[in-house]
Amino acid sequence: MADTIDTLAVWLSTPHQAMIEIAHDIGYRHIVLDIEHGLFDLEALDRIIALGRALGMKMHAKVLGPQAIPIQQALDMGADSVIIPHVGNLDHAREVTRSAKYPMLGNRSFSGTRPARYGGVSPEYYERENTNTKCYPMVESAAALADIEAILALPTVDGVFVGPSDLSLDSGRGAYRNTDADKADLARIAAAAKAAGKPWIMPAWSRAERDYAKDLGASLMVVADEYGSIMSGLADAAK
Repeated sequence: MADTIDTLAVWLSTPHQAMIEIAHDIGYRHIVLDIEHGLFDLEALDRIIALGRALGMKMHAKVLGPQAIPIQQALDMGADSVIIPHVGNLDHAREVTRSAKYPMLGNRSFSGTRPARYGGVSPEYYERENTNTKCYPMVESAAALADIEAILALPTVDGVFVGPSDLSLDSGRGAYRNTDADKADLARIAAAAKAAGKPWIMPAWSRAERDYAKDLGASLMVVADEYGSIMSGLADAAK
């Protein structure tokens, strides 16, 4: 996979409109919104998703948790994908990801908001939304990793998003250090995604992580985060 900016994403923890505009001008086209750990209220989230979409960027919402309401709220605002944290085994993944898809595929409820252009929709709307909006359960638990092949086979799952730090912790290895065991987990996820014909995504903060993920065929890598970018900029200015 070519290491181009089209395969890289920026991670936001706050509704930082200027950072989205700067990232866009540099050439980034993917933004991950960390709603789970970040500082987003619903009104700010709605504005930031609208801005990203207006700029032609893909807006990926890491939602508050594996429940229907936060999943549907992000999609109702027009997020291009939902990244669902705290997903467990196959049965849990099957139930949780249904909230991201309309019947008959799932059980997402209709809202006449941004995706519906604030009005009624044609019968084709629901199938089109199911196709165009993506559902990425996170692989950040030993249970999800154990069932990774079956989870990727679910029709409500469009790919997976890896959480290396939590996966290492939940697997009993302690802090994530990009060890051989960590790499083995990534290799298994990559192989399962390739077999399913679906993408996998991961945060890859270091060059070594990026090179390894690229070799394994990662479709998208998150390579810059809001807080880290501010910190490195301030540190460089103080030299």
